[in-house]
Amino acid sequence: MTRGILVSDFDGTLTKYDFYDLVCKEFPEISTAGYWQQYEAGKLTHFEALRSIFALIRTDEAKLVKIVDSMEIEPKAAISVSALKNKGWEVIVASAGCDWYIKRLLKGAGVSMTLYANPGEFYPDKGLLMSLPERTPFFSNELGVNKVALVRDALSKAQRVAFAGDGRPDLAAALLVPPDMRFAKSWLARRLEEINEGFHPFERWSDVADQLVKGDQL
Repeated sequence: MTRGILVSDFDGTLTKYDFYDLVCKEFPEISTAGYWQQYEAGKLTHFEALRSIFALIRTDEAKLVKIVDSMEIEPKAAISVSALKNKGWEVIVASAGCDWYIKRLLKGAGVSMTLYANPGEFYPDKGLLMSLPERTPFFSNELGVNKVALVRDALSKAQRVAFAGDGRPDLAAALLVPPDMRFAKSWLARRLEEINEGFHPFERWSDVADQLVKGDQL
C-alpha cells in the first residue's frame, strides 16, 4: 500500500491566482456575460459556466500564455514535490479547470505528477474550448473531475491521504480526510470554519508539502 497520497487542487492552491479571475480582469466583458452568476444561482453546472466563460476569450496565444504565467505557480513546486516523493508521498492534482494551462505551468516549473483536469484547446477566434474528460475514471458532470471519487480511491490505496484546496468544488473532498490531513485557504478555509471543521491553514503550496514532510519526521 502507498504510504501517502496528497490530492491537491490547482488554481489558487498550487498557484497564487486563479485563471478564471485573471481572465475576467483582463477581459471585463466576460465577467458581465452572467455565466458565473447563473452557476451560483444553480442554473448552470460549474463546468458549464467555466466552459462558456473560457470560450469568450478573444486574444492571441502569446497574450493568453502571459496571463497563464501571471497565475504564479508555487516557485518551490519542484523541490516540494521531490521532498514529498522522497518521503513516500504520491502527489495528484485534481482540477475543475483546464489542462491547457495547467500542463504548461507544471512543465515550466519542472514538475511531473498525475493530473486530472478538463481537456481543452485554444483558438484565437474561438477561445479556450474546454471539454468534459469522459474517459477519466473520476468523471463528474458537475465539475468534469470528481474529486470526491478521487479521494475515496486514494483512501483505499494509501495509509494516509491529505487534501489541499481553496474553493467550493473542494469542500466535499476535503471533508473525506481527517482534519490533520486537511489543508485549506480562501473560500474553503472560511467555509470549514463556519461548519466547525478542523484544518491546517496555508498561504503557499510549499507550506502544505513542508508540513507533511515534517510530520513524517516526527
